[in-house]
Amino acid sequence: MTREAQRDSETETGSGEQSEPRPVDWTDPDTFARALEQSETREKGNCFEDFAEGDRLQHDPGLTLTRWGNESWMSQTLNHDPAYWRSDAAAERGFDGPPIHPDYLTAATLGITVEDLSEKGGYFLGRTDVRFPGAPVYAGTELRVESEVVSTATSSSRPEFGIVTWRTRGKDAATGEVLCSYERTNMIPRREPVATDGGGSATAADADGDEDGSGLPETFVTPDGGFFEDFVDALETAEGRDAAVAYRHERGRTQDDVTVASLPLATLNTAKQHHNADAMADSPSGDIVTYGDVTRSTALGHARSDERTWREVGFDDEKFHTFVAPGDTVYAFTRVLSADNDASIDAAGTVRFEHIAFNQDDEPVYSGTRIAEIRKRTA
Repeated sequence: MTREAQRDSETETGSGEQSEPRPVDWTDPDTFARALEQSETREKGNCFEDFAEGDRLQHDPGLTLTRWGNESWMSQTLNHDPAYWRSDAAAERGFDGPPIHPDYLTAATLGITVEDLSEKGGYFLGRTDVRFPGAPVYAGTELRVESEVVSTATSSSRPEFGIVTWRTRGKDAATGEVLCSYERTNMIPRREPVATDGGGSATAADADGDEDGSGLPETFVTPDGGFFEDFVDALETAEGRDAAVAYRHERGRTQDDVTVASLPLATLNTAKQHHNADAMADSPSGDIVTYGDVTRSTALGHARSDERTWREVGFDDEKFHTFVAPGDTVYAFTRVLSADNDASIDAAGTVRFEHIAFNQDDEPVYSGTRIAEIRKRTA
C-alpha cells in the first residue's frame, strides 16, 4: 500500500484504528448453511435417563376444553352420538347439556403430556386402565394434567431405547376432581445405548396353535341390532359352539391434513411425528403419521355407529401395531366378549368389546378392549 493510500484509509477509519469487519449476510445460503453446521440444537423433550420411578410431573400449560374442540374431534372421527351434539338428546341421558366426549378428553389429557414424556419419539407400546371416574365434563372446564413414573426398564431388543410406564391423571383445575386417568408405556430414546443380551420376550407367533395357525372359530355371529338385548342374543347363539360374536363395520375414514396434524395440535400434542414432514422423511413411515388417539377414536366411532351407546366406562389393553400415514384409511372390526345386565341405570346393560382398527391393506393398526353401557330396547 502506498503512503497516500494508507493516509486515505486512516482518514476513513481514524488514525491507527482497524476497519469494522464486513457485515455478515446471514441469509446467504452458503453462509447460513455453515452457520447451521456450527450451531447446536436446543432439543425438546426428555430422554430415558431423565425418568426415575416415583417421579411426579405437573404438565404445563393445561387446556380449556371447548365445545369447538369437542365437536371438531367428534366430527372428524365420525363420532356422531346425538347426546354430545344436541341439548334434547343430552337431557334424555341426564346431562345438563352436551358434554365433552370421553375420546376427546382422553386425547387432550395425553396431548398435554407429550412435551414432557414422549416428544423425543419412541414406540407407543400401549395404554390400559383408561377410566373416567368423575361426573360428566362440560365445555369450559380447565384441564390440568399430572403424571407419575410407575417403572423404567431396559429394552432387551433395542439398546438405544428404554421403556417407561407412567400413570397419568387429567383433573378439573377448579375442583381437583380426576376426570380421566390411564397408564401408558412408551419406548423412550436413551442418550447413550446400553449393552444387552439381544434377547426378547416370546410372541404369540412362537406359541403352538391349530393346524392353520389362526385359531379362529368356525362361525362368526353378527348381532341383529345395536341394543343391549341384541348383543345378549348373539352371545347366546354363539355359546356352546365353535363360534364368536364378531363383525366388521362398513365406514372408513381416510387420513388427511385435519386428522393427521390439526387434531393432535389442537390437544397441544407437540410430537413431531404428526406435523413435521421434514423430520419424518427418513423414518420408517417416510412421512408424518396419525396420532394414535385419532386412529383409535375413528375406529370407535365406526363401532359406535352400530350400537346404542349409553355411556363409556373404560378401556384396557390398548396397543398400536403399526403407523397410519396420510392417505391411509382406517376401518374397524369388533368382537363382543361379554354382556352383563348390571349398569348405572336400569335402561342399559354393560357390554365388553374388543375393537381392532385396520387399514386398507387389512393390517391391524390398533386394538383394545372397551367397556360401555348399551341402551336396552325394552327400557
